[in-house]
Formats: sequence, C-alpha cells, structure tokens
Amino acid sequence: MAEFRKLATKAELPEPGKAKEFPLGDKMVCVANVGGVISAMDNVCSHRGGPLGTGVVMDGKVICPWHGWAYDPQTGAVAHNPAMKVAVYPVKVEGDDVLVEI
Repeated sequence: MAEFRKLATKAELPEPGKAKEFPLGDKMVCVANVGGVISAMDNVCSHRGGPLGTGVVMDGKVICPWHGWAYDPQTGAVAHNPAMKVAVYPVKVEGDDVLVEI
C-alpha cells in the first residue's frame, strides 16, 4: 500500500527550472521544479534508463540527459509518445519536510 514518505527538506529541493534526483528506499526519484511547482516521478528514462533527475527542465518538460526524451513532470508522459509514461508520485510539504507517496 502506498504511503507518504519523507524524501527531502524544502531547502534541498531544486531551484525553479531544474531537476534533481533523490534516493528513497531502493529507488531514485526525479524531482522537478517547473515554475515553482514541485513534482516527483520515476528517475529512469523509458528509452535507455537514463537518470532523469540529472537532466534539465526545458519548456516545462524534464529532458533526459542521455538522448533528449522529454517528459511531462505532471503526467510522466513522453512528449513524442504520450502513451509511454513513467510513474508520477504525489508530493506534499509538511513543515520543512517534502513527502512523496510511493
């Protein structure tokens, strides 16, 4: 059953227009800050497994650093094929803690 777990503190979040990866248990989570909106999604690109959290945010999408696949951080959908998706996780902030439901 999914539950909210602490991922980071607010101070650790990426700046607007950036993405960052965070460990959570046995997986890595990509956190993106698009215009001040924080989102969390699976960190593994569907194409070749690239680390999405080390990519950039461009035009509201997280861009994989390996081959340029663009992901919508709200839906996890790949821009060129919306049927392909990575998991997206709900995020909430409680005090200084950033929690992700996983």
